[in-house]
Amino acid sequence: MLTAEMLVEQSVINGSMNYSFAPEGAVIICFTSGTTGRPEGVVISHTALIVQSLAKVAIVGYSEDDVYLHTAPLCHIGGLSSAMAMLMVGACHAFIPKFEATLALEAIEQHHVTSLITVPAMMADLISSVRLKRIQKGCDSVKKILNGGGGLSDNLIKDATRLFPRAKLLSAYGMTETCSSLTFTTLFEPMLEASGTSLQMLAITSSSPVKARGVCVGKPAPHVEIKICVDGSYNVGRILTRGPHVMLRYWDQIPEKASNSVEETWLDTGDIGFIDDHGNLWLVGRTNGRIKSGGENIYPEEVEAVLIQHPGVLSSVVVGIPDPRLTELVVSCIRLRENWQWSDDSFKYSVQSNELFLSSTILRLHCREKNLTGFKIPKIFILWKTQFPLTTTGKIRRDQVRREVMSQQLSFPNKLRC
Repeated sequence: MLTAEMLVEQSVINGSMNYSFAPEGAVIICFTSGTTGRPEGVVISHTALIVQSLAKVAIVGYSEDDVYLHTAPLCHIGGLSSAMAMLMVGACHAFIPKFEATLALEAIEQHHVTSLITVPAMMADLISSVRLKRIQKGCDSVKKILNGGGGLSDNLIKDATRLFPRAKLLSAYGMTETCSSLTFTTLFEPMLEASGTSLQMLAITSSSPVKARGVCVGKPAPHVEIKICVDGSYNVGRILTRGPHVMLRYWDQIPEKASNSVEETWLDTGDIGFIDDHGNLWLVGRTNGRIKSGGENIYPEEVEAVLIQHPGVLSSVVVGIPDPRLTELVVSCIRLRENWQWSDDSFKYSVQSNELFLSSTILRLHCREKNLTGFKIPKIFILWKTQFPLTTTGKIRRDQVRREVMSQQLSFPNKLRC
């Protein structure tokens, strides 16, 4: 992360070093997480950082009474903008050297933490740590949790509300290029839950099968404009945004080609989605993560959202690997929940007994029962016995998973299929 005093670009022309200053209004350079490739430097303006931080104050409800635990690094835009929001309201800050579930839980108890941010991997680690130690001290102090970096599964939401019963649980969708969050949705509200009102927006009833498989990320903040550049049917297309929150440019972008009117220019987020009749944005997948199989487009996130609904699946990562006939094969890497076992012959056991077995046959049947289109159902399932590789911000390194799968395919071509 670079500050305003450090915003000087270097370039070599004809063997000599040349320097150029960053765009006017630049406050900081944040780097993307690099979940699908090399991290990129993003030039953020003063205006973007201020309006995005104020949006979090208004929507999440931060106040001077909060004790905020820094679970995300300050070099990450989510951690930075949340920290700025807390500085604006005069809240108290609690720091830990890096995120580890045990350190975070100890800090929550010691400092009576009221607010924190998570990504799904962090939330899963917190829940697992509590289960292993069979303790739950201090979590009642937490009143606000903002999740980002991916949607929470049904099971994670339920477990999170048990672990933090007094916390309002929100989820946000955004990226470094938009200086953090674009949209917000409330997943759990303790006061409304007590009255029997559910806020979980995980599915809607519609005749369109696409809507049932998207992930709802809520409505945009007041200053954020979002539109869909439709590509095909069902009103699904590329998600575009504009406004004061949008980056000035990428750090390696030629200044002359950068727009002088950032707020009037639509930024392509690189995500695919649609907006429903209630104004909620739904994510379908990433443009650059799309798998091309048999001439059809497959978004890994859509398949993962179906697989994670099986009670035996802790997490999954879907990737495409080269195939001479189909162009790419859909491969799903699966991590099992505690006490579940993998067996190629487990179908009859799971049906006829109460034992917790999983197999490729069962998961394919599960996908069909959830109405996942046939060509999207993984051709290969791989049991993943360790944690998926993560970025420093807790996001899954899909590119690294794909490389490991391809390496395994080359080493053991006859043992890859499950």
